[in-house]
Amino acid sequence: MKIVILSRKPSLYSTRRLREAGEGRGHDVQVIDYLRCYMNITAHNPQVIFRGEPIQGVDAIIPRIGASQTFYGTAVVRQFEMMGVASANSSIAISRSRDKLRCLQLLSRKGIGLPVTGFAHATKDVTGLIHAVGGPPLVVKLLEGTQGIGVVLAETEKAAESVIEAFRGLDANILVQEFIKEADGSDLRCFVVGERVVAAMKRVAPRGDFRANLHRGGRSEKVKLTPEERAIAVRAAREMGLRVAGVDLLRSKHGPVVIEVNSSPGLKGIEEISEVDVAGRIIEFLERHAQRPRQVNG
Repeated sequence: MKIVILSRKPSLYSTRRLREAGEGRGHDVQVIDYLRCYMNITAHNPQVIFRGEPIQGVDAIIPRIGASQTFYGTAVVRQFEMMGVASANSSIAISRSRDKLRCLQLLSRKGIGLPVTGFAHATKDVTGLIHAVGGPPLVVKLLEGTQGIGVVLAETEKAAESVIEAFRGLDANILVQEFIKEADGSDLRCFVVGERVVAAMKRVAPRGDFRANLHRGGRSEKVKLTPEERAIAVRAAREMGLRVAGVDLLRSKHGPVVIEVNSSPGLKGIEEISEVDVAGRIIEFLERHAQRPRQVNG
């Protein structure tokens, strides 16, 4: 197969591992910076053009779209889909997962466990919003934040009001969620490929913090998932339409709850701690499904 990895930097660990895994299985793998692509949008001959040449003969793409480049990145993925090229994740699924509010609404509609969550626009609704999620302590999140950036723990009602009003003063959209104290500053990253969790790890926040993101100084540990945790991770990825996903769970007293579904999960931490060839599992998935690209509906 000819596989294109859409990534800004070939040197990134995840991009490099995917390329190694694909070439190791005999495939022709090319890394292309999607921001340097442009598109010929025509009725019968759609094209993606890179360095002045149309990209042709591609069997499958693996999108590694950065959160800040979602709009243009998904446009490039969509153009490949219009050309009949299979994608590890569809443009629609990537867009769904990047909109945190939409993601939570879709998951809640299907009865998938979530932290109690509130969303509001006007600062005059702050008190009602705080009480709607059970009061402090609570977590305030920027809707567009990633890697733990724009996530604040408010331990009192006054602190919660101040944080929410500050974010809204910047005209930022925010989510307010109950604080799952029993998670004890840890979460579970479940790596889903197709209909299976192929690897998992526990992420633990550094001392004095509640955010377990590895980018924030958290550490990772091996973990054994329960059957319920595996099932919820697979269901969450399926509801987003993602075939490759990192699903983040918290262990609450009510059972596992989903806090995020990531369409471009990193491979470094999870491959190292789980000792699973996750990149190879993604390539294997493409080998099975690249001949059956899904129809794009818009």
